[in-house]
Amino acid sequence: MWVGSRALTKGRGDRQLGVEGIEIQKIAQAKSGPGETKVKRAPRTGHQRGLLLVGLFKYSKAIFFTAVGAGALNLLHKNVGDVAQHIVDALRLDGENRLVRLLLDKAQLVDPHKLREAGTLSFLYAAVCVVEGTGLVLEKGWAEYFTVTLTALGLPLESYELIQRFSYYKVGLLVANVIILLYLLWVLKKKKEEEAKAGSGGEK
Repeated sequence: MWVGSRALTKGRGDRQLGVEGIEIQKIAQAKSGPGETKVKRAPRTGHQRGLLLVGLFKYSKAIFFTAVGAGALNLLHKNVGDVAQHIVDALRLDGENRLVRLLLDKAQLVDPHKLREAGTLSFLYAAVCVVEGTGLVLEKGWAEYFTVTLTALGLPLESYELIQRFSYYKVGLLVANVIILLYLLWVLKKKKEEEAKAGSGGEK
């Protein structure tokens, strides 16, 4: 009889401890709040990694054109022809070479107005590249449309310049921009397909 009452008392105590444990757990969860709930981030998909790479490419262009703009403004109060001649002498290039002579002659024609214009345009383009790169790295939809529009508008001009004066740098830049344009168009198409599937699934 004594054993039975002891077991009954122990059972009631265990149940009481269980109830208290549940209440303590609820209180702890209430204190932690929904904001502290750990959420696992989904792994980056292929197109997200691609957007990151394109964004970093835009950042590299921004750095390059910022340097070009700073260099152009730095030459405002200098004789560009003398600077070009100094560079040719420092690199020990043949001054009688046709290409070198052409560059030196072109340098003589550069005036402060052209330098100021080149510097300003370089800084503006660098700022646009920063906007594109930041939007793509943050995976903003507007940045994809913005980059597609600007890249598509720039391709005819780049093609014309390549036809007028061929260089491997221009070829590489043109190919890179074509690849970026096709990739972003593919990303936008995939997003539209995913939205369409989500919409049809929600209607069901």
